[in-house]
Amino acid sequence: MKTIKEREQYDNYELEESYDFEGGVRGRFYEPKKIPTTLRLDNDIILYFKKKASEQKVSYQSLINAFLRKGIGSL
Repeated sequence: MKTIKEREQYDNYELEESYDFEGGVRGRFYEPKKIPTTLRLDNDIILYFKKKASEQKVSYQSLINAFLRKGIGSL
């Protein structure tokens, strides 16, 4: 652990008047929060997404999420 003297150098800083974010990317570090929920789907729907998921080597929940997101894209 650093001593108080060693940490003092970081305490005396000033913010600049403005920063240039021209090359910045909006949402670069954003990760949507996943919320666990119970959803009752027909067996054939689950089997379809599980088959597609195994072919694409992703989770079937991710495929369902992407499908729903695409469907509500017009909102």
